[in-house]
Amino acid sequence: MKITVLGSGRWASFLAWYAAAGGHNTLLWGRPGSQTLAGLAAARANRYLTLPPHVELTDDIEKALAFGDVVLAAVGAQQLRSLLTGLPGKPRGPLVLCMKGLEEGTGLRLSQVTAQCLGDIPVAVWVGPGHPQDFVGGIPNCMVIDSGDHALTRELADALGGSLIRFYYGEDLTGTEIGAAAKNVVGLAAGMLDGLGLTSLKGVLMARGAREISRLAAKMGGREITIYGICHLGDYQATLFSPYSHNRRCGECRITGEPYAELAEGVATAKSLMKLSRDCGVDLPICAAVNDIFEHGREPREALAGLFLRSTKSEFYL
Repeated sequence: MKITVLGSGRWASFLAWYAAAGGHNTLLWGRPGSQTLAGLAAARANRYLTLPPHVELTDDIEKALAFGDVVLAAVGAQQLRSLLTGLPGKPRGPLVLCMKGLEEGTGLRLSQVTAQCLGDIPVAVWVGPGHPQDFVGGIPNCMVIDSGDHALTRELADALGGSLIRFYYGEDLTGTEIGAAAKNVVGLAAGMLDGLGLTSLKGVLMARGAREISRLAAKMGGREITIYGICHLGDYQATLFSPYSHNRRCGECRITGEPYAELAEGVATAKSLMKLSRDCGVDLPICAAVNDIFEHGREPREALAGLFLRSTKSEFYL
């Protein structure tokens, strides 16, 4: 199979490495003038991995679209619309969205953004736990591929799975996308707890985070149980505890005052979740606290204390 990867950052470079290691002919595309692409072209490596010599690199988007039987998109969630609207045509095969987030301002899931930009094309999402540093070191994990087409889901999961990544078939695209996006917001909260010396509260954060997102997913037409699977709860270790987690580290730096330049998708996702909270009439206290801190400058200790000192109620209230 020929695979095109759109993007040249940390996850995109891993996807190219992984696809090539799986025996697929692989081409990685980066935007013209991209420093990350230039670095890969010069050294065939970045700080995470070394690309196999047969991975082709290009900044020619027409060549990239013509190459792949399957196209993997791995750019920032807030860059997806500009990427898709700038394409000279449609992918000739399925487009797999390998990022987690909601569009800021609209609250749209990324598959919905894709439909608006490209119309009715085969689209899937690839989500779940895992960092390039672990995978390249030979540490395996389980992930999920989901789409609105069960046959496509199975085809992609079977073609892309291997000893390093075992794929499960997703059967709830709405829940999978919401869960994958929202876990980054919970990751920001976890990092702030670390920074405040309140790491022992992460267990409660995990339980309550999954509960509030499961209510939202159900209200949006998804399934509550999806949130307790790999897309969300199953990704908590990689997001709430791993030293490689951008969102956890961003939350921690919010407390310590250290600068943090890496992309933390949870910041924009928290704002989008507030729109969905209002539109769907679902209370999202953890997401609201995170958004208050990052968007409105609320004092973190006060905002987080409010989460764990709320009025007494049944644990599984509807």
